[in-house]
Amino acid sequence: MRPSVRKSVYAGIAGLSLAGTVAGCAPSAETSPAPAGSAAETSSPAGTSALAGSGTEYKDGTYSADGNYVSPNGTETVGVQLSLQSGTVTDVQITQHPSNPNTRKFQGEFAGGIAAQVVGKNIDELNVSKVAGSSLTSGGFNQALEQIKSEAQ
Repeated sequence: MRPSVRKSVYAGIAGLSLAGTVAGCAPSAETSPAPAGSAAETSSPAGTSALAGSGTEYKDGTYSADGNYVSPNGTETVGVQLSLQSGTVTDVQITQHPSNPNTRKFQGEFAGGIAAQVVGKNIDELNVSKVAGSSLTSGGFNQALEQIKSEAQ
């Protein structure tokens, strides 16, 4: 990091620390609105949810999409099925489409570990990078996730 950038970062962190200290002195009997950009939920029409500041609403339901990614063996595909309720993932299923034994192994490991990474989390907060030793399959998962988000809106 360049010295001028480093100073700016440190000054920004110091300012945030001071702001947090001052905010901690506020009387607890008052409630303040959620800060801009926070992930506080807002009420929406029945069967949909929205995050304050995101403007995104998702319909409850189960959605499916395929995502592609490139492995040393070429282009691979993984199927993703997500169930959503109030913008939160309640279930995930992976359909494997292996083209060879290595892909079968990594997609199987990914399928076995993905639920622990995404179930119970808000769909807008998901960006999977590596699951159970499989890092390439996550690219296909994230691609399918974007399609599902678009379909659920």
